[in-house]
Amino acid sequence: MSETTVTTPDDLALARGGDDDAFGRLVAPLRRELHAHCYRMLASAHDADDALQETLVRAWRKLAGFEGRSTLRTWLYTVATRTCLDLVDARGRRALPMDLGPASERPVVGDVPLTELAWLGPYPDAPDARAEEREAVELAFVAALQHLPGNQRAALVLFEVLGFSAAEIATIMDTSTASVNSALQRARRLVAEKVPERSQQRTLREIDDARLRDVVAGYSSALERGDADALVALLTEDVTWSMPPMGHWYAGLAPVTAFALAVPLSGDCGSWRHLPVTANGQPAVASYLRPPDAPAGAPHRPWSIDVLTLRGDRIAGVTSFIGAGHHARFGLPEVLP
Repeated sequence: MSETTVTTPDDLALARGGDDDAFGRLVAPLRRELHAHCYRMLASAHDADDALQETLVRAWRKLAGFEGRSTLRTWLYTVATRTCLDLVDARGRRALPMDLGPASERPVVGDVPLTELAWLGPYPDAPDARAEEREAVELAFVAALQHLPGNQRAALVLFEVLGFSAAEIATIMDTSTASVNSALQRARRLVAEKVPERSQQRTLREIDDARLRDVVAGYSSALERGDADALVALLTEDVTWSMPPMGHWYAGLAPVTAFALAVPLSGDCGSWRHLPVTANGQPAVASYLRPPDAPAGAPHRPWSIDVLTLRGDRIAGVTSFIGAGHHARFGLPEVLP
């Protein structure tokens, strides 16, 4: 497979001798892709932080034993994959509300977070990420991976996303090539059932940039103005709306509209402000909320990252990741006026 990083013999020798600056130079070009790998495996940017940190600690401790039989990149993916598999075993899989049960037919007002569950989280896009990198973190794909056992998840990501051969994956996972091929076969079958044939990257390539900006701006404006008609005009008939860590979700234009009227558009939530972002390779908006009982002039504070799934030039899914902690990861302001 092609390598994206060239390391100098001097840095490798220095790092093996205990030079942490040299080690930092070796791993710096690979940090972003290793972090994305950990996110695909764990479906949480926070868990990916932990996994990457543990990967680098393990790699630093074991570097003296790196014999160069593979590239440094392959060796680091070996360490990262095994680290993630340990975390999968310890923390279990992450869910979306759709995994918990059927959609709600009527609006649930006063829904409370299900904090005992581990939820899938959003992932900020790197500004210079390639289309294939964005496709590999799309929500549908990452969510589908969470339905796989750890070994199948790792085999599929290493083969389909990163391009390792079955023999290389067998070495990375310390198993046989036959086991890898079997895991790939089972993993492909399940993922094919859950991931739409048309990726979001393909959909986005077919939408005029101006129209895409209009959809994102229209969604934000409709919520800020409380305009149900404008919002409905942007949605598909089978649209879904979910709000992890809330357990309830809605499917179909009528239930989604009823929910929107009862909650975000009602005015009972307060006043909304939005900023456009991208997350999981998809258009998204960062939502800020000022509660209705806030004093005049109070700022709008972080509320959610709303990731939009498109079909054609309409919104087929809204996944509102609620939580003020998401915004800082996206480099967003702490408050809006």
